[in-house]
Formats: sequence, C-alpha cells, structure tokens
Amino acid sequence: MTEYTTVSIPKDLADRVDETIEGTSFSSTSDLVRFLLRSIVIQHQRSDGLSEAEFDEITNQLRDLGYLE
Repeated sequence: MTEYTTVSIPKDLADRVDETIEGTSFSSTSDLVRFLLRSIVIQHQRSDGLSEAEFDEITNQLRDLGYLE
C-alpha cells in the first residue's frame, strides 16, 4: 500500500493550478504535482544529477507555473 504525505501550497496557487488543469487529464492539483515531481526525479536519475543549467531551467519552469516565487 502506498503511503502519502501532505504538501502545502498557497491557496491562490492552488486556485491557479485548478484553472490550469481544467480540460486536461489531471483530475487534481495533487495529480499535477506528482507528475511534475516524478518528471524532475526521473530526469535527475537518468542524467546522474542535474547540471546547473538544467536545474535553472526546472526552477524557471516551476516559477512560471507559480510554484516558486
């Protein structure tokens, strides 16, 4: 059985995510966050670590999505 933990994000960000995922295959904010985190972890594992440029690109993408300030 898979165990879960809770990750908190600001309400305004959650609202923006809800608007963003409308009409997509993501059924919830949690679905999108799991997808994004899996993608980052898989990319990291495949490349034996992220280069500074790759890390910066991911950071910029997360900032554009509103996950980082």
